[in-house]
Amino acid sequence: MKCPAACGGDSLLKSKETKPPTGATIKSIAVLPFKPMETGNRDESLELGMADALITRLSNVRRIAVRPTSSVRKYMGIEQDSLTAGRELQVDSVLEGRIQKTNDKIRVTVQLVRVEDGMPIWGDKFEDDFTNVFKVQDSISERIAKSLMITTSDYEKGLMTRHHTENTEAYQQYLKGRYYWNQRNEAGLKKAVGYFEQAINTDPTYALAYSGLADCYTTLGYLNYLAPVESFPKAVDKAMTALKIDPSLAEPHTSLAYAKFYYEWNWPEAEDEFKRAIELDPNYPTAHHWYSVFLTAMGRFDEARAEISRAHELDPLSLTINTDIGFELYYSGQYEAAIKQLQTTLEMNRDFPLAHLWLGRAYQQQGKYEAAIDEFKLAERGLPQWPVALAAAGHVYGILGERGEAKKVLNTLQDLSSKKYVTSYGVALVYAATGENDKAFEFLNKAYRERTNWVVWLKLDPRWDSVRSDTRFVDLLQRVGLS
Repeated sequence: MKCPAACGGDSLLKSKETKPPTGATIKSIAVLPFKPMETGNRDESLELGMADALITRLSNVRRIAVRPTSSVRKYMGIEQDSLTAGRELQVDSVLEGRIQKTNDKIRVTVQLVRVEDGMPIWGDKFEDDFTNVFKVQDSISERIAKSLMITTSDYEKGLMTRHHTENTEAYQQYLKGRYYWNQRNEAGLKKAVGYFEQAINTDPTYALAYSGLADCYTTLGYLNYLAPVESFPKAVDKAMTALKIDPSLAEPHTSLAYAKFYYEWNWPEAEDEFKRAIELDPNYPTAHHWYSVFLTAMGRFDEARAEISRAHELDPLSLTINTDIGFELYYSGQYEAAIKQLQTTLEMNRDFPLAHLWLGRAYQQQGKYEAAIDEFKLAERGLPQWPVALAAAGHVYGILGERGEAKKVLNTLQDLSSKKYVTSYGVALVYAATGENDKAFEFLNKAYRERTNWVVWLKLDPRWDSVRSDTRFVDLLQRVGLS
């Protein structure tokens, strides 16, 4: 049996709809990861992928805020209560669903619920061949818009029902890529690369798969899991390919902007790409988030604060966005405010490495060196052998006059460099803290040649204050374009 909206047959369930009462207009929604119909038969990439597909479709409707996949991913637990999730995500409504794929068939049940009182707004069931999964998604997204009494333009309807591929095998590979991408660790990112490449091999015109690869390479480059020369040019190439296929996608414009900022150091083109991404999708939190990072590096703190605030409105539970609110406060010299913000972030997740890194750096600027080292160790525990955290601790050891500990860090970084990329920026910091300025500039110039992303922070990073008046430092700022 098949749902008429999805495939032209008889409905399994009579659709249930109610209208939101006057004064309770729904302006935001969270599409939660689908749950399995049979708990012993899970396909997490499909469960999260169905949510991701609907999030992508609904994000094209500008009159409703849709929480991104990165925020809803944490609610994949079988026993997760949807209303609790909705309140935590600060939305007016949640879409919850169950899914099962058996051989070549897919079954889906969905229910749209108002968070305020738990009242169902709409619900339905679908069953079809898996090859018609895109029609099922189209039907669900259209019915959600109708149930929320949202009038969509013909243009928005076209975006909501646009299929980036008609190949279900490529789509399944893409879903697995996004599943591992959302884990945001080295192993997950590298698995995601493999699945996105499989999707492209299956369908060479699949723009979203190229965009996924661009996202992977920008993150691998930023976190220094790959050398800049290995990561950022690939991100540019994949983003450009995605845009040749579909220039209306905001995601590849954002990845392209990030690479132009962090690798090419081309400030005007980076800003143009960020603005284009936001124009295409004003509700894409990553575009506002990464644009705020760019604006911070440019010293445009008021604008940066406005962009990170907008990103936070769109994705209030994002650990990276909450961390980078503290990051922006740190670089604008507001260390106490940065500490409070980063402590608040760590209340959301005590193990988030980037929050520990920036909290340690804020403590360092207040002279709380032991507390700073403790935070760097916690960051390194979350990302084992992460050169950035190791170098941060080594710099503090140098400031404290603990040359033996600083040298241990340098030796560790040297050993790691034979196995993985180690940014020379971090090595230079440790040498600067021990007063070995010639060695510091040797590695700073190496960092410049590597085009490491950390170089864009030379002008604002307070850890360089001891050598800021050195003519070699002034020359380096001019070469980077930051003078």
